Amino acid sequence: MKTMNEINFKGKKALIRVDFNVPLNENFEVTDATRIQSAKPSIRKVIKDGGAVVLMSHLGRPKGVEEKFSLKHIVSKVSEVLGVQVKFVSDCVGEKAEKAVAELKMGEVLLLENLRFHPEEKAGDVNFAKQLSKLGDIYINDAFGTAHRAHASTTIIDQFFPNNKCFGFLLAKEIESIKKVLEEGKKPVLAILGGAKISSKITVIENILDKVNHLIIGGGMSFTFVRAQGGKIGNSICEDDKQKLALRILKQANEKGVQIHLPVDVVAADAFSNDANTQICDINKIPDGWQGLDAGPKSRELFNDVVLKSKTILWNGPLGVFEMENFAGGTIALGNSIAEATKNGAFSLVGGGDSVAAVKQFGFANKVSYVSTGGGAMLESLEGKTLPGIEAMLK
Repeated sequence: MKTMNEINFKGKKALIRVDFNVPLNENFEVTDATRIQSAKPSIRKVIKDGGAVVLMSHLGRPKGVEEKFSLKHIVSKVSEVLGVQVKFVSDCVGEKAEKAVAELKMGEVLLLENLRFHPEEKAGDVNFAKQLSKLGDIYINDAFGTAHRAHASTTIIDQFFPNNKCFGFLLAKEIESIKKVLEEGKKPVLAILGGAKISSKITVIENILDKVNHLIIGGGMSFTFVRAQGGKIGNSICEDDKQKLALRILKQANEKGVQIHLPVDVVAADAFSNDANTQICDINKIPDGWQGLDAGPKSRELFNDVVLKSKTILWNGPLGVFEMENFAGGTIALGNSIAEATKNGAFSLVGGGDSVAAVKQFGFANKVSYVSTGGGAMLESLEGKTLPGIEAMLK
């Protein structure tokens, strides 16, 4: 399929599916414009060529038309990021939308109202997709964050642009980055999986065992592995019904020659609070009444050694409760290790809500190779699934 660089958009109206599902505060101001920034290169390319842009997105999970989810709230922020005064129309299909597109001049940008104000969007309705398709000459999918959803604007609309569609720069970069890790990764390949639960990452672990040389398991889910092997984890979070699974994963990794690295010590606390009393203890000797809330100093050192030896690194999930300052040290140390490995030539991909939040919070976003914008889509890619939004484009 053609890339955006192979197309000249002069005199064309490009209908771009973006992911502007951005957080708003109580005054309806955008608090994080990363997703808007990420779509900017694709939008600027069309304008630079002498084309016009029609943007479509969803925002939140509205039940019908809800004023608080109107995309009119983000027009000023989108205008600011793009450096162009963005126009807005209060519907995304029908007469009003078609009139606004007809009046759109080359070099201009129009933002359509929230797609999810119409239930047909999530239902993947063909007629709704057909109505949307009237609003552009070329269709560009640049919304990786919704590529795992078979919605009208991401998966069904493609059929109305058999020869006039392409991936946007962002979506192409996301696909390329995941491919770099799972298919083309320079060895040794390291995956770091953190977060609270194994249950949310089982399929990811099972899929990547064939593709990695090292696997660091940190965060809350490490305690299930430790208890399964007979360790004492005090009051730490644990999925007792997943202990057999944890042992099976360790066995599978061993059979495939994958080295699994678990934390060896933790920062334990006597309460789930930033003000709790803390102590450092071995991960398999946590006293009753105490819970592990962060990776300890020996674990950080151990993980640092593994990271610095790796040429390809995938990071999904934090090593501790980084939202609390006293339990952010392990995640920050890991970020520093990955930043150093990247500086030394490794390729590093960070994806998944919490790790992306940590990377932004602690200033690592520009020190890793790529930060993915799609949480659910990223996880499903790592599970080895073909995303509907990508599959439809390739047909």
